[in-house]
Amino acid sequence: MTALAPAPPVLLVHPGPHGVAVYAREVAAAVAEVDAAARSVGPAEILSLEPGTPVHAQVTDRLWGSSPEEATGRVLALAERHPLTVTLHDVPQASDGERNRPRRRAFYAAVARAAMAVAVNSAHERTLLAEEGVWDGAVEVVPLPVASQPVHSRPEPDAAVGVLGYFYPGKGHDEALAATVAAGLTRLGVLGRASDGHAAELDAFVRRAADLGVVAEVTGWLDDAAMAARARAVAVPVIAHRHVSASGSLASWIGWGRRPVAVRNRYIDEMSALRPGTLSVVEPDALPAAIRHASDDPSLTWHGIHPVPFDRADTARAYLRWWAEVLP
Repeated sequence: MTALAPAPPVLLVHPGPHGVAVYAREVAAAVAEVDAAARSVGPAEILSLEPGTPVHAQVTDRLWGSSPEEATGRVLALAERHPLTVTLHDVPQASDGERNRPRRRAFYAAVARAAMAVAVNSAHERTLLAEEGVWDGAVEVVPLPVASQPVHSRPEPDAAVGVLGYFYPGKGHDEALAATVAAGLTRLGVLGRASDGHAAELDAFVRRAADLGVVAEVTGWLDDAAMAARARAVAVPVIAHRHVSASGSLASWIGWGRRPVAVRNRYIDEMSALRPGTLSVVEPDALPAAIRHASDDPSLTWHGIHPVPFDRADTARAYLRWWAEVLP
């Protein structure tokens, strides 16, 4: 491997299971595979860097503090010591609610102003930044990668509609439940655990599903292999987010060979164009019929494409090209 010039920034990687932290570690590993000069540090090591050393950070307010205000202080302190490039995640939008939306807007606006350069994972999010009045300057788009695997066999479907990822309001569980009932099905798989602070809402969701005649099975946290096996067995994978940002769960479904039924929005259309044939895109009112159709014909829920466009090496090369353009 030959290092590119200039050298990439030091990649800040957070520990823990948060999706953005996991993504940061994946990006750091992918970049190191392409460029031997790449290095990464954790939050505890960042102060050991010489001031002025370029740093790249994956940023969402929830990863950087217990409140948007606390997160703002921490990111701005980093930007004072280091030329900072950032990838913004979970961009503010209407589904944040009128209390949190302005606070999150202020956080992202402050980070964008302090950074040397800004990236997101979709053109949808780039548009959101402008629509929310957060940032209308240059924004690089580096899509989330898909690590696709060849599918040698398809397990017997389990008769459940499946929603993948952390449970939180806006993730699409309510829409999937309503569509499951309308489709005449009686099982719903919640593939993951409650996001921090939302355990009581998940318990209420399970009770609400039972009242509607649907058994909602919550897997809780599973390791990668166990989650992949569980996701491959789901009868009908569904993506019905109301809070629409870049979606790691969408990338995971596709990587495991599944073609989820996805409710149309700007992001879904963008990902469908990036990876043709990997999503079954439907209008919101067509979701129940699409679920019923996919349940009756399981072959519709597998895309059969390998490799899938834009993998982790593509992500690494996109970041390296961008850093070469924006870093001094």
